[in-house]
Amino acid sequence: MTLVVHEHKRLGRGIDLATLAEELKAGDIGLEFLTGELQGSHDPGGVVFTVLAALSGMEREYIRDRTLEGHESARTRGKTIGGASVTDDAMLAMALQLREQEMSLRDIAAKLVITKGAKKGQHPSPATVMRMLREHDEQTAAASPVAADKIDCVKDSSVVGTGL
Repeated sequence: MTLVVHEHKRLGRGIDLATLAEELKAGDIGLEFLTGELQGSHDPGGVVFTVLAALSGMEREYIRDRTLEGHESARTRGKTIGGASVTDDAMLAMALQLREQEMSLRDIAAKLVITKGAKKGQHPSPATVMRMLREHDEQTAAASPVAADKIDCVKDSSVVGTGL
């Protein structure tokens, strides 16, 4: 039996290649790359696979570092990272009212409607609602030390954490 992979770069993304090599060798499974520098069949326990594992790890680190550098560069230029915000002040006000009624995040999200952008007319996710409320609570806490005590109580309560 043979594991066929398009290119060696595809094999090393997000997996532990050393563990994979052991499993392939134990199962007497060969390895074949269809394209790239390592095109052809290889022994998963051999030197080529060990070098491949090292190169894949280095490539992952390089991509991660370059991505973080790009994000930092964008932030210094005033750019935001991620998709467009779907929340607004009216949505926040409604979410705060619904939270006071001790509704779950899922129920709050079901009652809110996105009013702008590509997701106009849809409901935000419970995670978006949680993030919006948490950011509001953190901003409120920064402005008032008394509010910080309230936030700690809310974080410990089951109201905020339920319904996901």
